[in-house]
Formats: sequence, C-alpha cells, structure tokens
Amino acid sequence: MSNAQPKSTIAYLTSFYARASDTFIRREVEQLRRLGWMVHTFSIRRVGSEEQVSGEILREQASTVYILEQGVWRHVWAFISMACRYPLRMLRAINLARRIRWPGVKSIVWHAIYLVEAAYLAQQLMQREVKLLHNHIGMNTGTVAMLAGELAQIPFSMTIHGPHEFFDPERWAVGAKIAKSALTICISDFGKSQCMLFSPRTAWSQLRTVRCGLDDVFLHTDVTAPPTAPKLIYVGRLDPEKGFFVLLDAAAQVRTHGLKFELLVVGDGAVKAECKAYAAQLQLQDTVHFLGWRGSQDVQRLISECRALVLPSFAEGIPVVLMESMALQRPVITTQIAGIPELVHNGVSGWLVSPSSVDDLANAMGEALRASPEVLAEMGQRGRQRVLERHSVVKEVEKLSELFSEVLHLSSVSTNS
Repeated sequence: MSNAQPKSTIAYLTSFYARASDTFIRREVEQLRRLGWMVHTFSIRRVGSEEQVSGEILREQASTVYILEQGVWRHVWAFISMACRYPLRMLRAINLARRIRWPGVKSIVWHAIYLVEAAYLAQQLMQREVKLLHNHIGMNTGTVAMLAGELAQIPFSMTIHGPHEFFDPERWAVGAKIAKSALTICISDFGKSQCMLFSPRTAWSQLRTVRCGLDDVFLHTDVTAPPTAPKLIYVGRLDPEKGFFVLLDAAAQVRTHGLKFELLVVGDGAVKAECKAYAAQLQLQDTVHFLGWRGSQDVQRLISECRALVLPSFAEGIPVVLMESMALQRPVITTQIAGIPELVHNGVSGWLVSPSSVDDLANAMGEALRASPEVLAEMGQRGRQRVLERHSVVKEVEKLSELFSEVLHLSSVSTNS
C-alpha cells in the first residue's frame, strides 16, 4: 500500500504498554503510524520504572491511556452510561461474558471487572471514532477487547503470541475469541497450528500469520566481526518459562570443563532474586553478571560484544531477541520448541538443544566458546540473511496494514448493507 493512501483510526490494547521487553509491539505501532494509520494506545496497567529505559518508551507511555489509573468511579459511571444509552449492546456483552467465563464464583467477579473495564474502553473508542480495536495477547486483555468491541460495535482483532494462551485455552476461551474476532494474527506457523487446534474449523479463515519484525536499528546497522573474548549473553525476562536455572547449571558445567567465560544477563523479572541466589550457590559470581534492563542501543552493543546469545526457554512464541542477535550476525543457542525452528536452523545459524537438558546446553555453549571467529561469522551471516528475508518490520506491518484495511472494508460493507 502507498503511504499516500488514506487510512483510518484504530486502537491498540495490551496489558502493559510500553515495555522494554515488548519492543515488537512498539515497533508495530510506530510502523503503522508511518503508513498513515492513526493509532491510539490503551493499556490495562503501567509498567514499573525498571522498564522505563529509553526516551521512546517514555514517549509512548505519555500518549497511552492506562485504564486502571482512571479510578473506580469513572469506570462505574462509564458502565452505567453505556448500559443506559445502549441497553441491547450491554445485554449482548453480558451474555458474551457469561458464555466465555470459566466455572466458579471468582470467574463471575473477574468477568464483571472485565466488563466494567470494557465499558470504559468502549466509551473512549467511540469518542475517538476508532474503527478497529486490536489486542496483543489473547488472555485477560483479549476478553476486555472482545467485550469493548461488542459495546462500541466495532470489529476487534488480536495477535496470539503464545505460550501463555495455550497453557489453558479453555480458561481463556481462545477458540471463542478467535471465532468472534474479525482477524486473528499468529506470529508463527506453529502458533497458527495451535490456534487451529483450539478453535472451530469455521473460524480458521480468520487466522493469518504475520511475523514479528525488526526495525533499522538492527537490520541496517553496521555489523562487527565476532569477538575472540569468551563472552555469551542472555537477554529476556527472568521468569520461570525462560529456563534460566538450566542455564546456570549449564554454565557451572562448562566451567568444570576448564572453560573460563563470562555470561552477561540483561533483563529482570519475577525470579531475579532467586536466580542471583542460585548463581551465588553455584559460585558463579565471577562468571554471571546481572545487568538489569537496558535500552535497544545498549542491547545491540552488548550482543555485538559477545560470541553468541543463549536462550534456554521451556515455552515461547518466537522470541524477538533471537532475531536481534541473528541480525547482528551473532549465532544463537536456544531450545527446539514452538516457533523457534522456523527461525533458527541447527548447525546453520545457531544451536538447537533439547529443552531442560543441561548437558545439551552446556555442550552447545562449549562449542560456541571454542569456535573460531570465522565459523561464528559464517553462522552469523546465514542467520542475518534469514532475518532479513522474513522479519523486516516494514514488510510484516505492510501485511498487517493490508489485513486491517480488508477488515474495515468488510465492516463498512456489512454496515451499509
């Protein structure tokens, strides 16, 4: 599509926006705006100060409406106003919430909260004349988005990333949301297969694959030769599904084999304190260095200073940080799960290991530390080519833009018929 072609007004909803760990969503929003879309951003909560690591994050936060910060009375008033003004819409939304809730009293309370939040959001969407609401992550915000779309009488779409939606698809009514959506984006073919598994076949036509993309900071940067220094890097949240304790065990095993190296850890999360304590228990204080969250430029520099990136996840969608490392011509060491094999080819652009296997991970780390700079450069070049072909934010958001236009066209035809 040409940038000169007029676009419409849409809105994005996430649980947290903007976060250091979710750069792909921010890149997507920024690129849509470059294509001419008016994009309003909404978030249920504001992120903590530890993730406010760059000016672009602060700028996005300044223009984002944080729903929980609006206060209970404003939410209640929005619910009452919407119920009085649009009683049939509210009845349909209540019935929809009733049909998708999981069993139990707590579920009734939670879905009542989601409905109140949706009423406030719908009111804001109508005031801004938003034509389409897009949601990232199909769990609680997916519910709010679906209900808000019903109340505002606009189509809603969503991006399913995994893995969390697939941990309990019945609880999060993944199939019902896909069926109700005008469009469901999957970030990998594996993710699409899971959506097909949990949704009715009649809804499969709503599923489309649009991959996460990188911007010019990574795609068009000057790459450097792999260093001779024995350094590896981990970038990501320190949460249970990332397999970080397996990484620490593997690091201890590599060290017992006589290899001295450094492991840089960029990120924060729920188990950071436990990770640091376990590293100390393994006497890895001189090997593992916890750096906290860093901005994009710092992450780029740190990856470039290392021989390879390590991400031993138990469950994933398809991690953007792997693309970032490969774009910088650094091979990756990661697990053979979910959509990762669609990006990383074992022995070609990195090492794929069995999830939870300390031995496999330690062996791959040892190979990366022993490999010559020439071997690492060859793997890095092949990885960079893969990313350039499949993960440009310009190309992928162009696909998304076309899909949004199709949804709005069909919605307009339906409204006028």
